[in-house]
Amino acid sequence: MSTGIDAIFDARQTEDRAPSVVFARFDRDGLQHVGGRGTVGGSTPGADTAYRIASCTKSFTATALLALRDAGALQLDQPITDVVPAFADVALPTDDSPVPTLRMLLTMSGGLPTDDPWGDRQESITDDELDALLRRGLRFDSIPGTTFAYSNLGYALLGRAVQVAAGLPYREVIETTVLGPLGLTSTGFDASVRPAADVAVGHRRLGTTWYELPFSAPGAFSPIGGLFSTARDLARWATWLASAFDPEGRRDVDGVLSRASRREMQQLHRLAPGLGAHPAGYGFGLFVEQYPEAGPVISHSGGYPGFSAHMRWQAATGVGVLGFENATYAQVSVPVTSAFDGLLSESPASRVSVTPWAETRAAQAAVSAIVLGGDVPDGLFSENVEWDVPLEHRRALWAEAIASIGGVTAAPSGGARETLDPAAGEESKAPSHLVWRLPGAHGVLRVEIRLTPEDPPRVQTVNVRAETEH
Repeated sequence: MSTGIDAIFDARQTEDRAPSVVFARFDRDGLQHVGGRGTVGGSTPGADTAYRIASCTKSFTATALLALRDAGALQLDQPITDVVPAFADVALPTDDSPVPTLRMLLTMSGGLPTDDPWGDRQESITDDELDALLRRGLRFDSIPGTTFAYSNLGYALLGRAVQVAAGLPYREVIETTVLGPLGLTSTGFDASVRPAADVAVGHRRLGTTWYELPFSAPGAFSPIGGLFSTARDLARWATWLASAFDPEGRRDVDGVLSRASRREMQQLHRLAPGLGAHPAGYGFGLFVEQYPEAGPVISHSGGYPGFSAHMRWQAATGVGVLGFENATYAQVSVPVTSAFDGLLSESPASRVSVTPWAETRAAQAAVSAIVLGGDVPDGLFSENVEWDVPLEHRRALWAEAIASIGGVTAAPSGGARETLDPAAGEESKAPSHLVWRLPGAHGVLRVEIRLTPEDPPRVQTVNVRAETEH
C-alpha cells in the first residue's frame, strides 16, 4: 500500500509544485507510513517536520466550541451577537434575515461571501480591529442559514465565541483543553513548536524562482488557520476524531470531546453542491463526502500564504492519508486524494458492509419458503402486509414471476451469517433490510424484505420480481 503513495508523490515531485512535501498514511492504530521529498533545513522532511496546516485548524476550533457547548457554556443556536456584540452593527441582507447563529457559522452557512485570499491575510489583526471591521459593515452573498459558502470570517467569529465562553484567550483554550490532553506536543500557533531546522518555511514562485515568505503572527483570525503541526501530530488528531466510529474505542481520550460530539462533527450538516466527485458538504469544521462503496469520507484542506495541507480518512475504518507542501496554491489535496482513493480500491475492508439482524436472516429463510408456496408462520408479517396487497394476490404474482424464469432451482441456505453473500445477490442498506436472489433456469428471482422498528421486529415489506436473462 505504501508503495502506491510513494509513487504518487514521486510523480508529484516532477511537477515542481513545492520545495518540499511530507505525506503519511494512518489508520486507527496511528501513523503507518511517512515519506518526504525535497529539503527543509538542509534535510529531507519527515514525520516531525512542522508545516502550517492552515484551514485544517478549523476542526480544532470546532472541537473547542462543541466542548464548551457540551459544558453548557454556550448554545449552537444562539446568535453570534450574544458573544460578539460588535456584530449587532452589521446590517443584514434583508429585513427578515436572521442574525447568523453559531451553528450557521460552523456549517459555513452564515451568508457571508467566500473569502480565502483576503481571510488568509487577516490572521494577525487584533480583537479590536476585528470589531472595527464589523462595525464598518459586512456584505452578504445570501440570507443567513440558507446556502453553503466557505467563510474564514465566520470561523474567526467562532474563535471569538470560544474565547468569550471560556473566559480565556482562544489560543490558550486550544492549547490547554485540546492540544495538551491529546499529546499534540508539536502543534501550536507559532514556529516554536519544533526546532528551527524542523520547521518548513513557506514559499511562492514567481517565474522560475522560489521566494521565502514570512510567517504571519497569531491574532484574531488564528481560528481560521493559524496552527503549525507535523505529520505525526496531525495523524494522531485524525485518528482521535475517527475513533468516534470505532466500536473498540481505540485512540479515545477522555475529557476533550465525547464520541457523540465527534460523530456530530463528522456528519454532513450543509450540502455543498459541486464540491467534488461525490455528494459532499460541511459538518462542523470538516468536510464530509459520501463515497458509493466506502461510505462517509472526512477531510479538510488548508491553504495559506506559502503552504498547502490536506487530511482525509474513511469514517468506517479510520484509514487515511495526509500531506503538507510549503508553497502557495500547491493543492496537495490532489495527490493526497489520489493516494487515499488508491488505498480504498486496494482494500476490500474499506467497502462498508451491513450486518443484517439475526431476525432479518431468519425472515429471509421464512420468506423464501413462503414465496415458493410455504405457509406463513404466525407473527412473521406486520398487519400492513395483508392490508397493502392481500397474500392471495401476492402468491399469484409470485407464481407468474417464478414461471417467467423457468422455476426456482435452489433456495438460500439461511442461517445467521453476518456477512452478505455476493454469490446469492445479497444487498443490504441497513440491518433491517435485505435483498437476495433465488436462481432459476432462465434468470433469478429478486426478493426484498424490510423489517419494522418493533421489538421483536416483523416483516413489513415483501417485494418479489423476476430478473430474466437477456
